[in-house]
Amino acid sequence: MTDTPARLLTLLSLLQTPREWPGTELAERLGVSSRTIRRDIDRLRELGYPVEASMGAVGGYRLVAGTALPPLVLDDEEAVAIAVGLRAGASHAIEGVEEASVRALAKLEQVLPARLRRRVSTLQTATLPLTRGDGASIDPQALTTTAAAATGHERLRFAYRAGDGTESKRLTEPYRLVSTGWRWYLVAYDLDRADWRTFRMDRVSEPLATGARFTPRELPLGDAAAFVARSIHPRQQAYQVEVEFEAPAEVVAAGSPGWLDVLVEPAGQGRCRARFESSGSMDWLCARLALMGHPFTVREPLELARCAAQLGARLSGAGART
Repeated sequence: MTDTPARLLTLLSLLQTPREWPGTELAERLGVSSRTIRRDIDRLRELGYPVEASMGAVGGYRLVAGTALPPLVLDDEEAVAIAVGLRAGASHAIEGVEEASVRALAKLEQVLPARLRRRVSTLQTATLPLTRGDGASIDPQALTTTAAAATGHERLRFAYRAGDGTESKRLTEPYRLVSTGWRWYLVAYDLDRADWRTFRMDRVSEPLATGARFTPRELPLGDAAAFVARSIHPRQQAYQVEVEFEAPAEVVAAGSPGWLDVLVEPAGQGRCRARFESSGSMDWLCARLALMGHPFTVREPLELARCAAQLGARLSGAGART
């Protein structure tokens, strides 16, 4: 292989496989001398790729972790597999799949050759996912277009269907995508209504980045997740919650939903106390606390404690033998 740039990319692709490559094997694969391989390794190091060499009869070269993630070289099958996986997660708002996954998908699909984009779309269409909740699904292309517009500070136009079925056209300044674990939401400034709005992404269609740039405005509350939480339950009065868990503070803090601002403090051996503000349904909050998987006691408010007791009684009755 006499084309140096092409040879370096092929060499980098081989080194990204988690194994050690003897210099002689690399030279044979690329059709060059061992001396050329050593020069190419030096070039990769100069470009910032941490290539490590080991000596001895079984020694060789391998790519190790560095201070920054180097550009990855993917073959066709790897690129399709990653794109399909990211699409499947993004389109159904699986808990833990956050906006970073959508940004990664947007970057990958931007550089995918047409033949690979067709393969990804074909596989996605032929796959029937098992969803939860109301099963609302989202076109991954809508997510990637929206994420790219928000990241690039580019105005976004789309069609929107409200909860009552009303259809409208919106021109917005997209701010952030938020995943609640059940659905994706777009937080954006609606230019026609001159106010901030929250849009359910499964009700968004035909998103189009207009090319018009904008300077991001300051978001009320300063946090997109908190803004979405408030907009989902706009008419419910906020209340202060205090819950004691039979679990260490670090475990409860790690398992708390990211959109909830929870203060967790130790409360004795193996226990902790969590305080936060909520404005949602108490039935829903009781269920969410139970799903954290730790025994807990509601200290306040009294209404939430009663709700938890009623839920516990219903669940106990559901599991009783007849």
